[in-house]
Amino acid sequence: MFDFFRKHMKLFMGLLFIPLVIGFVLFGVQGYDRSGGADKVAEVAGKAITRQELDNAHRSEVEQRLASMPGLDRAQLESDAARRLTLDRLIGQRVLALAAKDQHVVTSDQRLVRELSQDPAIASLRKPDGQLDLQRYNEALRAQGMTPEQYENSLRQDLAQRQVLAGISASSLLPAALAQPALAAWFERREVQIARFVPADFVAKVQVGDADVESYYQANLARFQTPEQADIEYLVLDLDAVARRLTVSDADLRARYEQKLAQLAKDEQRRASHILLTVAPDAAAADKAKVKEQAQALLAELKQKPARFAELAKARSQDPGSAAKGGDLEFFSRGSMVKPFEDAAFALAKGQISDLVESEFGFHIIQLTDIRQPAKPSFESLRAELERELKQQQSLKAYVEAAEQFGNLVYEQADSLKPAADKLGLSIKTQAGLQRSGPTAAGADALLANPKLLQAVFADDALRSKRNTEAVEVGPNQLVAARVLQHRPAATRPLAEVSAQVRQALVQQRALELAQADGKAKLEAWKGGAAASLPAAIVVSRQQAQGLPQPLVSALLSAPVAKGQPGWAGVDLGPQGYAVARVNQVLAPETLPAPQAEQGRQQLAQMWAQAEAQAYLEALKKHYKVKILIKS
Repeated sequence: MFDFFRKHMKLFMGLLFIPLVIGFVLFGVQGYDRSGGADKVAEVAGKAITRQELDNAHRSEVEQRLASMPGLDRAQLESDAARRLTLDRLIGQRVLALAAKDQHVVTSDQRLVRELSQDPAIASLRKPDGQLDLQRYNEALRAQGMTPEQYENSLRQDLAQRQVLAGISASSLLPAALAQPALAAWFERREVQIARFVPADFVAKVQVGDADVESYYQANLARFQTPEQADIEYLVLDLDAVARRLTVSDADLRARYEQKLAQLAKDEQRRASHILLTVAPDAAAADKAKVKEQAQALLAELKQKPARFAELAKARSQDPGSAAKGGDLEFFSRGSMVKPFEDAAFALAKGQISDLVESEFGFHIIQLTDIRQPAKPSFESLRAELERELKQQQSLKAYVEAAEQFGNLVYEQADSLKPAADKLGLSIKTQAGLQRSGPTAAGADALLANPKLLQAVFADDALRSKRNTEAVEVGPNQLVAARVLQHRPAATRPLAEVSAQVRQALVQQRALELAQADGKAKLEAWKGGAAASLPAAIVVSRQQAQGLPQPLVSALLSAPVAKGQPGWAGVDLGPQGYAVARVNQVLAPETLPAPQAEQGRQQLAQMWAQAEAQAYLEALKKHYKVKILIKS
């Protein structure tokens, strides 16, 4: 629905003089200026965003998207247009961070805890009792090159930035005068007749001679080039590679095992029943003493007849949640109860009844009914896990030393990667046909798409001398060095080799031109009153597009229709040819079910709020004097 409001609602634009582009989207980017001042790509409030920051942010975005959607085209993700989107996001983040600081917007501890508790990735790190496994949490962050403090501070900043725009969105109010016509336009239906002019119908009319083939080939040499390629070998140093070479002593494993057992002991659960006699927090001392006396009398009775605990809990306990169950609180872990109650419960033996326990709720009498202790795993059953955890802990420190060795070895013995591989226990990998834009072979190592690495591989010195590249950081705790084995410059394939391909491309181009020309001629003739040869009418709406391509649907529903006269639209369908459509009549929207109508109103209101937030962001950019220092 948002797409329609952005593209078609002229009446909307009459009221709204702010862009409806959400997510910092910009198009038509032609490229980057890589000459003087290349280290700075933008400024916000006089402070630079460097090309290195942009490269790192874009690389991270590309890898995240490919990891979640492996079918995406890496070349598109690495394009200048995609990099510009990343830059826009960096600028937006920098601007919102400044606004949050100036407006004294902070993220409270409670908000941070709530956000962390709702994070699915963190939820997967919880133990069966619901508590966060701090060890796994720390290890997961360490694998990303972050500490818990860094991650939580980053999340605080992100939440504060979101809050800057959330205030604008939350206060946005969609004018009622706009909502109804917008919804009517969105659900509008039209009766149309469509004639298609497809290139395949015109192929037989195309005549292509050898001279035409020669001319087309010369005019389009770039289409018939084999791209520049390099066959390379390379080394990867990362935490896993370092960890494989580490050894862990039996004593360290035993110590880690004891830590595990201590942690498991904390996971012990207890089941208890209690009788609560409540005392108001502001109760007078005399009233409190009276309740305490009653509780002591009840405790004395229970000490004499402990078997009556459930019976007396039902009759006397003032805890509405447990009294009906004989005081049973079921199993609970440490941290689940108020501290005085917890301390008492975890100090009792099974079946034992406590003395009076005073808490903020009043006086408790507790009977421990069961103890559930986690199974104690054997040392051997945990050995592999313990060894992996210790190696992960040690690998970060060892990586720093290994990274320095790696960088020195590939530089000092630049005619081969073998010394570095032997010294650090690394495997030399190979990749054939690497292009400047990255690997194209299925299953190729994603690391080879890193822009800095590609720049190093295709540097003049690396291609000419076949010497090792420097150690290139392609990710957190991840270095790669490469060496060119063979270089093949880009070359134009001879005409004799590609003549059939050239002829086919030329036939398709001319057939498309004929189809489009015929369609445009028919459109003008039919608009002028000539008899139109059109198929049967169909009813089209945005909800029922009848399988038509989106550009055609958009044209049909935006074509002007005068009262008593049909509307006409001609639509270029690209390689699929051309379409001519007659709009016979505009039909009123069908009566919508109340839920669907309400959903439409909510979406429109949401879009309006997002537009106002975007306008506010643009105003902030002007306030903080954003300058983009690359060509677009």
